[in-house]
Amino acid sequence: MPRPQSATSRQEAEMAAKSLRELQAGTADPVQRLRLLCLSRGATGILGLGRMFRRMDEDGNKNLNLEEFTLGLKEMGLNISDDEIKEMFAKFDTDGSGSINMEEFLVHIRPPLSDSRKKVIEEAFNKMDKTKDGEITIEDLKNVYNVKSHPRYISGEDSEEGILKKFLGNFEQDATRDGKVTKEEFFNYYAAISASIDNDCYFDLMMRQAYKL
Repeated sequence: MPRPQSATSRQEAEMAAKSLRELQAGTADPVQRLRLLCLSRGATGILGLGRMFRRMDEDGNKNLNLEEFTLGLKEMGLNISDDEIKEMFAKFDTDGSGSINMEEFLVHIRPPLSDSRKKVIEEAFNKMDKTKDGEITIEDLKNVYNVKSHPRYISGEDSEEGILKKFLGNFEQDATRDGKVTKEEFFNYYAAISASIDNDCYFDLMMRQAYKL
């Protein structure tokens, strides 16, 4: 099975370049601007934002107040003003409680996916998640990803564990790497890749080839 990064690197580069062009053209909507800022960093941009927010959610209630929300965006190094952050927060704090649901916010930031694309991403995740615990780990991969024919394994350059770690690394950022990929992270990654692919059939084919579905 090919690594998803190599299977989708061209689409990811196109998506990042397209997002940069749209950013430079300007947008009045702060939510769209944040989405483009994340996408301009590649497929793991939104994924990194999600991990940053989860790390800050110390009480585990999946809600963020304005201070936490602001701190998370600043720590990501995103070029977004305090006024834009407040406007965004107000847009998602629909009940005026002073907090926003982290997962709902990330779903809105993620580029939209058609039902057919959601279905094939879900199929790929379920194939990888052998233990059915909602996370893909090295132990899961050992059951579905045979590295014996991998060039780096054959040459002795890399071990089985090293190759599997690199596979998982496609879905993670260095600052938040933990060797586990959740369904949300898997969807965020492929939603970003999907943003540069106009044709549903091509996206479906790409996923099926990458994961032998």
